[in-house]
Amino acid sequence: MPVLESSAAVLILWAVIGYGLGSVPFGLVVTRAFGLGNLRQIGSGNIGTTNVLRTGSKAAAALTLLLDGGKGAAAVLLARFLAAEDAAQMAGLMAFLGHCFPVWLGFKGGKGVATFLGLLLALAWPVGIACCLTWLTAAAASRISSMGALVSALAAPVWAFGLGYQPVIALSVLLAAIVLVRHSANIARLRAGTEPRIGQK
Repeated sequence: MPVLESSAAVLILWAVIGYGLGSVPFGLVVTRAFGLGNLRQIGSGNIGTTNVLRTGSKAAAALTLLLDGGKGAAAVLLARFLAAEDAAQMAGLMAFLGHCFPVWLGFKGGKGVATFLGLLLALAWPVGIACCLTWLTAAAASRISSMGALVSALAAPVWAFGLGYQPVIALSVLLAAIVLVRHSANIARLRAGTEPRIGQK
């Protein structure tokens, strides 16, 4: 955990700002802007990058990935610049929760992987890069997006410890736990051997 420098009021403020940033459903916005239809009625109905890819548009999926990661990074960097490191962690956590549970969509959002990676890149870039590479390696080897997400999430606290970013360990453990819970259906399908592969509709 970072040293507590900010007042409760400041932390609450950045929690609200972080949640607001994270709750912007870029997957829905991008697919509509590209004329690809209602993402809620495509594939799994999820608002994340993997489901956007099921529309057949790699450009839309790439843009969604960048925007969902960017909102997590933006929350962290703004809070760090205008407040302190504890506020940055709070903003990052709430951006992640905002993506997963956006009020605008009845608290039914994405699984948070891109936002998770984006905020880690902003909080501790070596840890973020290590997690991105872990995701890429696991996803490429298995051809299953959720496998990359799960392995990357589980590796995050290990990378934080191994690379000497102790203040990030507790947050990475919490984020990893939420990622696993959000992927409970994927885990069940992985065990059953029925999880769709990347690009499969």
